[in-house]
Amino acid sequence: MKTVCKLMLCLTGLLLVDGCGRRAMARTEGENPLPEWALGGFVRPAGVNPVISPDPAMRFFCPMRQDSVGWCESDTFNPGAVVHDDRICVLFRAEDNSATGIGKRTSRIGLAESRDGVTMELRDEPVLFPAEDAMKACDWPGGCEDPRVAETEDGTYVMLYTSWNRKIPRLSVATSRDLVHWTKHGPAFAKAYGGRFADLKSKSASIVTRLVGDRLVITRVGGRYLMYWGERMINVATSDNLIDWTPEVDRNGNLKGCVFPREGYFDSALTECGPPAVLTDRGIVLLYNGQNRLGEGRDRRYPARTYSAGQILFDAEDPGRVLARLDVPFFRPVDSFERSGQYKDGTVFIEGLVYFHGKWYLYYGCADSRVGVAVYDPAVRAPGDPIPDAPLDAAPQAER
Repeated sequence: MKTVCKLMLCLTGLLLVDGCGRRAMARTEGENPLPEWALGGFVRPAGVNPVISPDPAMRFFCPMRQDSVGWCESDTFNPGAVVHDDRICVLFRAEDNSATGIGKRTSRIGLAESRDGVTMELRDEPVLFPAEDAMKACDWPGGCEDPRVAETEDGTYVMLYTSWNRKIPRLSVATSRDLVHWTKHGPAFAKAYGGRFADLKSKSASIVTRLVGDRLVITRVGGRYLMYWGERMINVATSDNLIDWTPEVDRNGNLKGCVFPREGYFDSALTECGPPAVLTDRGIVLLYNGQNRLGEGRDRRYPARTYSAGQILFDAEDPGRVLARLDVPFFRPVDSFERSGQYKDGTVFIEGLVYFHGKWYLYYGCADSRVGVAVYDPAVRAPGDPIPDAPLDAAPQAER
C-alpha cells in the first residue's frame, strides 16, 4: 500500500472546523469530534497509566556531583518516543531530589523500552545527562530536559532537548544510532546568522516526519529539513544537516513566528510545540501544548494555567501558513494523576508520538510527575476528550 493511502487511514474523523478555524458542524454538548485532517482521538488504555513513575532505587554515579545520585527519585515526565528493534523506546525526563521547586532540580534523560507500548522496562542509568563535556556550560547544573526524538531513514536518531544551566534554556541537538550512546552537538541555533541567536532562550522543537511504510521518519520539506519550535509562540527553522538550524526571521531580522496564543482559548498563554510533526497529503499536522492564561483572557471552560493539547494544519508548500487549527483541545487533564503532582494546575504535556503495529501511541507528561500513554486506532473512530459543559465559576488561582 502506498504511504499516502496508509496515512489517510490514520487520519479519519469527523469535521469540526473549517479552513479558517470556525466550527463547521453542530455538535451535542460535550462531544468533541475531530476534523478529517487531525490525528485521533487518542484513548487512554484502561488501567495502565501512568506507565512510568519515579524509582528512588535507581542510582548512578553523576560526573557533575562526583557522587552516587538517585537520578529519577522525584519525578519522571515529558517523554519523547521512537521505534527501535520492534520496540517502542521512550526517552523521558527524570529529576533527582537535589532541591524543591519546578526547574530547581537536576534533570537527566532516561530510556524505557516496551514491546506492547504500555509495559515499560527502564534502563538503570540515564542516557543523556550533564557531564564533563563540551556542553558543560549549557547543561550544568539544571541538566537535560524535555526530549523530542525522531529517526532518519538511515536509522540515526535525532534528539532536540533543552539544555538548562539555570540562566538560559537552549534548544540543543544530540544524535545516536542505538538510543543509549549519544553525541551532543550543542545549541541548535549557535551558528545561525553569525551566532546572533547562540544565547537565545529557546526550547520545544518538533521536526517534520512522514510515514514510510510502517516507519515514521524525518523528511525534507521543500528540499530542507524543517522543524517547528518555541513556547510563547511557534516559529519555523530549517536545516541541511539536522544539527545546525536557522530560525525564520522577518525583514527586520526579528523572529517571525507563525502561531501565537489566542485570547479566550485553551492556548491563551502559551503555544508550545509537542512531538514530531507529521507530513500528510493534506499538509503538515503539528500537535502542540497550549497553556490557559491566568486571569482575564483565559478560556473559562478550563482551569487557569492548565496545559492541554491542540493540533494545527500547516500548508506543506508554505510551512508557516496555517490552514486549520482546533478551537478546543483534543486532549486535556482528566485523570487524577494528570491533575495532581508537581504541577498542580493540571498537565498533559505531549512530546512523544510513534506509529507501531498499525496504531498511533502518544506519550505525555502528567502534572510534571509521571508519564502516560494514549492510543489512536485508525480502525476505531473516536472523538477528542469531551468539552466541559459550562464555564468554570471558580476564581483563578494565584500565580506561584
